[in-house]
Amino acid sequence: MRPYINIETTDNYIIREFSQDTDELDLIWHIDDEDRTIIAIEETDWMFQFDDELPIPLNSPISIPRHKVHRVIKGSGNLKLKITKHFSKIS
Repeated sequence: MRPYINIETTDNYIIREFSQDTDELDLIWHIDDEDRTIIAIEETDWMFQFDDELPIPLNSPISIPRHKVHRVIKGSGNLKLKITKHFSKIS
């Protein structure tokens, strides 16, 4: 079971929500198969972290390169993210 639910999914973006009841152990390090930009929809104290870097706030856009290891770090309240996927064009 995933630690989030997708509230809205379009061709351009996903609105994803992490519950305040999420177990921190479920917020695992992972990679994605495409470049992404994420931003919290509402003010939050949840954080974002790339592997081997310090955590950063989610209150401004964060670009995540394809296959770069990262995770979210639990804060208080629910977290709603807007995730925009950037697919590379194949010529």
